[in-house]
Amino acid sequence: MDTTTQFKHSSIAVALLTAFSAPLYADAQNTVDSAELETITVLGQVYRNTATKTALEPEETPQGITVIDNELLEQRGVKTVNEALRYAPGVVTEQKGAAVTMYDNFSIRGFSNNNQNYYDGLILPYLTGWNLHPQIDPSAIQQIEIFKGPTSVLYGSMPPGGMVNIIAKSPQQEDSTSVNAATGSRNLLEASVDSTGQIGDSNLSYRLVAMARKQDSQVDGAEEERYVIAPSVDWQVNDRTLINFNLYYQNDPEMGINSSMPLAVLERQSPSVSMGDVNWSSFERDVLMLGYKLHHEFNDNWSFLQNARYTDASLYQENTYHRDTAFTASTGLLTRNIYTTDEDYKSYVIDNQLSGWVAMGVLEHNLLLGLDYQDLEGDSVYKEYAGNAAFYTFNAYRPNNNLLDRSQVTEAYSESHDIGFEQLGFYFQDQMRYDRLVLLAGGRYDLFKSHDDKTSSSPTYDGKDTSDHNQFSYRLGALYEFDNGLSPFASYATSFEPAAGTDINGDSLKPQTGKQFEVGVKYMSEDMSNTLTASYFHITKNDSIAADPNDPTFRAKIQLGEVTSQGIEIEGQAYLAENWDVLASYTYLDMEVKKASDTSLVGTTPIYVPEHSANIWSNYYVTSGALDGARIGGGVRYVGEMQMDANNTQGKVPSYTVADLSLGYDLGSASTSLDGAQANLVVNNLFDKEYYSCYNQTNCWFGAEQTVELNVKYEF
Repeated sequence: MDTTTQFKHSSIAVALLTAFSAPLYADAQNTVDSAELETITVLGQVYRNTATKTALEPEETPQGITVIDNELLEQRGVKTVNEALRYAPGVVTEQKGAAVTMYDNFSIRGFSNNNQNYYDGLILPYLTGWNLHPQIDPSAIQQIEIFKGPTSVLYGSMPPGGMVNIIAKSPQQEDSTSVNAATGSRNLLEASVDSTGQIGDSNLSYRLVAMARKQDSQVDGAEEERYVIAPSVDWQVNDRTLINFNLYYQNDPEMGINSSMPLAVLERQSPSVSMGDVNWSSFERDVLMLGYKLHHEFNDNWSFLQNARYTDASLYQENTYHRDTAFTASTGLLTRNIYTTDEDYKSYVIDNQLSGWVAMGVLEHNLLLGLDYQDLEGDSVYKEYAGNAAFYTFNAYRPNNNLLDRSQVTEAYSESHDIGFEQLGFYFQDQMRYDRLVLLAGGRYDLFKSHDDKTSSSPTYDGKDTSDHNQFSYRLGALYEFDNGLSPFASYATSFEPAAGTDINGDSLKPQTGKQFEVGVKYMSEDMSNTLTASYFHITKNDSIAADPNDPTFRAKIQLGEVTSQGIEIEGQAYLAENWDVLASYTYLDMEVKKASDTSLVGTTPIYVPEHSANIWSNYYVTSGALDGARIGGGVRYVGEMQMDANNTQGKVPSYTVADLSLGYDLGSASTSLDGAQANLVVNNLFDKEYYSCYNQTNCWFGAEQTVELNVKYEF
């Protein structure tokens, strides 16, 4: 299949990328004797924080940002980014419950992330409208940053609620190796290694992360299995030039089950119930990412970073689904359909950043000029099948998951998609400082093209959806730092998301645009141990896309008009004693559809939007007595009730409160022969609370049941 996309700006992109890189290679030949090698921190010399694409501190940024470090990830025993975000304010995670583990599907401030995560500042490509998307395993993650509000000014296409950037573990010069083994609920078996250090007396440092994990799924008849290897090397070419080469390979032979159940079934069954069939349940994914980062300091004030990655990914699944009209509540009869998807893509992403510090009178300017480009070409083949008669007698109240006879399966329908897009973005940013006043201003111009060529066994569906958008985004902000640690701030930012195709009337869809106003205050104590961020935000999104209710196939699209999200977020960390820390947050969220072509939606609240949510996590470290070396930790997370369906006519999903426990012990405190060994016991959902999420009454998912994990780590 021919997947070539014509993009008239490609030659410009190549020329500009080459021109932007040329000064670096020329200047790299110069020898700089007077410069001292910058100390490489745990985040690496090429680290740039998500909010500003600079090394400036998040507390200087006039917008909300949440950081989750590796230590917290280990304490909570997370297996996915979804789980890692459970305690992040303004974030609703695991929207398809606990059994659907192959996606990191969440929303920030009420807006879906659309499978659009970032890894080390570069987008993790997503095969638009389908299932193929890389899912970074926590074993390879150093920290996670959640930036609140629009970020299109630095990253291009982006929902207005915010973004998640995953920071990879990077090479360190100090030698260190840790080996980890874990076991627990649902036959969990996991082993991993994380090794880093300098290679001999050379100017090379390495990092090697490898992990293998296998576990039964929460639902019957399914498993989760994953293998990861992520090596990287830092080459300190000279005192001012560093090149990082990195690889991430992940193989997922099995990743649970991707299906829902009617609410009436969920209310009668346990979290292990499955609406699938063991003879048609498969999810296989393979992801290879090759990248490099080239960082060069021209002098003490100016530097250049080029960050690039190539991705080759594929996915195959066999699954069941049911339509909204397929369930008979009085008898429990559920009419299921079986299908497959076979998906793959290749993608290239590159980001060039020229940053510098300039003093002009009383103002200090931290300047950033950027040029980025991404290209994706992929295919998806979707097929539906007919099964044997017994398969269609499935009773969801008394499920028999072994009804399908594969020898009698016949193909009933097929369609193929040739998908591609290209995006070229130019951006600039100036973070100015006048004494204690920080001002932030930035803008970006994007050129975006996409296509989706469709062919099927039903020729009436054949066609081509395209988009061609040019869009300007910008951001303004201000923050003032008082002597007492308080820093009030205000910001205004815009966003855009491309829209491919036409509506049911044949009119081209408009790009989705957003804007946010945020005002708040940040606090940091003099010793930097106690922090607080409190803010009010108001987001407006225009031309949101949804399925057209007047089209029985739901393939046609409409643009809703206007959706607003406003609320309050409070997040803080405090040390109640030297050995006792507390993290807590609260979010109030009011979201409403203001305008829509379907007038029945006006005034409704979208699904997955709780009005209230709150979290608290605490660790107490025992430093004396018989328990010296122990850590007692845990948390409680509350998610308020949410609408059951988009029309707000089917009731609400109940609120839930879940407690988690985390106990750690430094085995070296018991015996010097065990120095470097640590044991952790993690119990998620301590009291085995049953809770669930829903798309509507016909499509619901159980939340995570209680799990117990014991892991032991040895560092040397």
